[in-house]
Amino acid sequence: MKQAVALLALVVLALEAGKHLAGHDAVVEIVSGAIAMMSLMISATFLWLWGERATPLALGMSFSWLGTGLFAGGFWIVDLLGLPVGLRSEDSALVVLAVCIVGALLHFAVIHRSFGRHGMGFLWPVLVALGVSAAGVVLFGG
Repeated sequence: MKQAVALLALVVLALEAGKHLAGHDAVVEIVSGAIAMMSLMISATFLWLWGERATPLALGMSFSWLGTGLFAGGFWIVDLLGLPVGLRSEDSALVVLAVCIVGALLHFAVIHRSFGRHGMGFLWPVLVALGVSAAGVVLFGG
């Protein structure tokens, strides 16, 4: 944990330095593209691990990283092309979000089974997250 926190601090400092050198928008655009590409590479690695039957979490990890990569990549491309951010409302955004949700569901299902449980009880974290998010939108606008 100490290494992760130290790494986070170094990355934040590097991004702040980049912001002062190139500007906020440039850093966000560069890092968004990099995150998209790294996420897709990680997704492919986990898909391979799933194919090798290395770990039951691999398919969930593959879907989660794929969703993250597509989501970040979508915003990166929108920024690069100077398109309106309103494209988030297109159906393609819903497909990307569905990939993210499937990744989360697969994760929670494996975690649920690792505790020796069966049935649909693994859905509660997803339903709570959706409920809290919906309440936030209703209460604070969106």
